Amino acid sequence: MQSRSSTSDVPAQLHWEEDGESRSARWRSESGNQPPKRLVIGHDQMTADHAYRLACEGTAILWRGDFQNARQLLQAMARRIDNKPRKSKKAPAEKPAAPVDAFNLHRLAQSQRARTLAMLILPLDEQYAIPLRRAPDVRQACEEAYGPAKEASVVSMREVLGLIGAHEWRKKGVEIKATGGRIHPYYGVFSPVRGEYVDLVANQPLPSTSLAFDIGTGTGVLAAVLARRGVERVVATDLDPRALACARENIGQLGLGKQVDVVEANLFPEGRAPLIVCNPPWLPARPSAAIEHAIYDPESRMLRGFLDGLAAHLTPGGEGWLILSDFAEHLGLRTRAQLQEWIDEAGLKVDGRIDVKPNHPRAMDKTDPLFAARSAEVTSLWRLVAR
Repeated sequence: MQSRSSTSDVPAQLHWEEDGESRSARWRSESGNQPPKRLVIGHDQMTADHAYRLACEGTAILWRGDFQNARQLLQAMARRIDNKPRKSKKAPAEKPAAPVDAFNLHRLAQSQRARTLAMLILPLDEQYAIPLRRAPDVRQACEEAYGPAKEASVVSMREVLGLIGAHEWRKKGVEIKATGGRIHPYYGVFSPVRGEYVDLVANQPLPSTSLAFDIGTGTGVLAAVLARRGVERVVATDLDPRALACARENIGQLGLGKQVDVVEANLFPEGRAPLIVCNPPWLPARPSAAIEHAIYDPESRMLRGFLDGLAAHLTPGGEGWLILSDFAEHLGLRTRAQLQEWIDEAGLKVDGRIDVKPNHPRAMDKTDPLFAARSAEVTSLWRLVAR
């Protein structure tokens, strides 16, 4: 069955034939996937092998059966991808791939996996309800991610499960002792589950308690830490609307609204401060979806923007705290010499550095394709001052 996608950018529409009728709905994809060009209707009788073959061919499956059956089908498709045998090599054992090659192959495999699994799609009605048997109530989760409901739409089941998970994280929150409470991440805003960088900011002696800037605040976690440490005024910046809303809500729930201003700005707010903190995305690679911008910093633009503008926004004797992992260095995406060169070119010097080893589970998972780099990773707080 052929489907047709609208040529307009916003919002994309998916058109298809079903039961002899022409139908259409808004196409949603937080990963930026284009509407599928081919579509079939999926029912409970569809086997995992058949669904997997269709997905590999780029044919979407619009599910009309039981929701829980669709969930099991998606899991079965994922197992087929993960257990797919690798092509044997007749040649003798080759040298291990360079770290950067291993990283690129890993990203390619993850991207292909995501595209294949995204071929199982679900309908949402005008109120974000899933009109399927045994479907959970996802209306609030969808509204948190997409905004107010307006029209019927279709979305991949994988994304729906992600929305459900994000909604639960948002409700539960992440306990951060240094904030005196919990941080509640929004969908698409990086969750502070890796606490080592938070502890670095929480424990480093403050150069001043009068004013601080938190650049690229995300959930607002570092702004909250600084406020709890007694900084009288913190200006937290971000450009992403979700991050701004998330940070404002977290700051409000923590009772820090009088100390912390969350403002929309491209890196720096106006003025100078004796302390400027930034935790940019750690990997200089192109994000494959909008929600990956918290992880990937194309061409190190945010990192370099922070370094290049830091001296002009520091008060005399002020410090810039750059929180950065060396994971990119172990992957061959950036060298320590290159980072030092950027620091020098920005008119800065390193006045000290505090290092900590991450303790997240993937750093100890020897089956991870990037284990060598993850196990060697160090997260650092670089104290930078103007020369």
